[in-house]
Amino acid sequence: MTNVDQLAGIVGAPHVLLGDDAEPYLTDWRGRYTGSALAVVRPGTTDEVAEVVKWCAANNVPIVPQGGNTGLCGAATPDTTGTAVVISLGRLNRIRGLDADNDTMEVEAGCILQSVQQAARDAHRLFPLSLGAEGSCTIGGNLATNAGGTQVLRYGNARDLVLGLEVVTPQGEIWNGLRGLRKDNTGYDLRNLYMGSEGTLGIITAATLKLFPLPVAQCTALLALNSVEDAVALLTVARQGFGAALTGFELIAGDCLRLVNHHFPQQRLPFEGESAQLPWYALLELSDSESEEHARERFEAIIGDTLESGLVLDAVIAESISQSKALWHLRESIPLAEKEEGKSIKHDVSVPVSNMARFIETTNAKIQEQHPGIKHVIFGHLGDGNLHYNVTRGERYSEAELLAKQDAIYDIVHRSVFELGGSISAEHGVGQLKRDVLPQFKDPVEMQLMHRIKQALDPQGIMNPGKVLQR
Repeated sequence: MTNVDQLAGIVGAPHVLLGDDAEPYLTDWRGRYTGSALAVVRPGTTDEVAEVVKWCAANNVPIVPQGGNTGLCGAATPDTTGTAVVISLGRLNRIRGLDADNDTMEVEAGCILQSVQQAARDAHRLFPLSLGAEGSCTIGGNLATNAGGTQVLRYGNARDLVLGLEVVTPQGEIWNGLRGLRKDNTGYDLRNLYMGSEGTLGIITAATLKLFPLPVAQCTALLALNSVEDAVALLTVARQGFGAALTGFELIAGDCLRLVNHHFPQQRLPFEGESAQLPWYALLELSDSESEEHARERFEAIIGDTLESGLVLDAVIAESISQSKALWHLRESIPLAEKEEGKSIKHDVSVPVSNMARFIETTNAKIQEQHPGIKHVIFGHLGDGNLHYNVTRGERYSEAELLAKQDAIYDIVHRSVFELGGSISAEHGVGQLKRDVLPQFKDPVEMQLMHRIKQALDPQGIMNPGKVLQR
């Protein structure tokens, strides 16, 4: 039998994709990376994943795990050799069970994040991981990249929302670690090792997720500000006033909102006059477990104080669920509007919140000094120090001219981040995009330990080669 016949014998011929059928799986969401593959294989069970991995190990065939293919760093895209098998986990999309008393839910890796959120909501529970691609990204991909999103401030990253994992090792073994325990001190923390490893150590096939009580009420507001310093001061006020009830705090440059309105004019900006032209905005969300009245009273009192003090220049408070969704839709449409502008140079970085204003000011100045006329697109999760610091070509450069400056701009941004005690990857991962620069910004011993772990768990080097670590 041919290689493809052997794979078809494991998962069924309709689930081994070749040629044109495989094409959608070979280019990343941003259109930045395109590769080739021996085949795209779509197993339907964990046992089938294990058998495909065993076949790959026996034949020394590289493996590229893939979820919803919404990643931004090229981690789920094969190289151009055509020797790898892409294992797409989209058919592993079952919710295996929900334990309301234990506040846990067991789901397979191919479940769409939005479906998991809805299943939790149907049980009057909350699964708080939330991000722009939630209608198409999968839980497996979220965990493989340790996704963040808009509610990290209150609930933490994906790593903080998982109690147990089921993983297929590079040898095709199945580790059943789907324990729904919040306390388990029986050895090394393998769960956290696999999460954030971007498929380089094994394939996550299922997870036991943490659930939380569904909030009784939520309040949302978009606030207009003069500066990033004021946004940081507002964050301090909001933390003191709302405590753990503060679930979202997004920083948005005014140019971002105006870019959304330009490309999607149906999304109207909620401000008029001078307030619509201010340089910075903050999107706040409060989740209350007491009552709608209590939440509203608390929310309006704190925001009212910031307006009176002059810290906030103008405010729009959502009066309904639909208005709240509209405000969040503005924020979530920024990457789509940015894409309409053409290819951009993206950075997913984190710095201490106390250094955020300094980072933006000094980095903007350095870029404009060396590449005048480039346009900044800055937004992100100020509450946890995560900034999406992107640049587009503006009116001065062509797309090709912008991309020719990519390495130089990366260097400016990454060095600014490093000097201020930050990280060059906050929630998108490393993939192949940041692989080669990673050693410049990681402790050498840390890099050695990562290589040793990779060698110990994947001695053949077949798990997503060329991602995260240099070969």
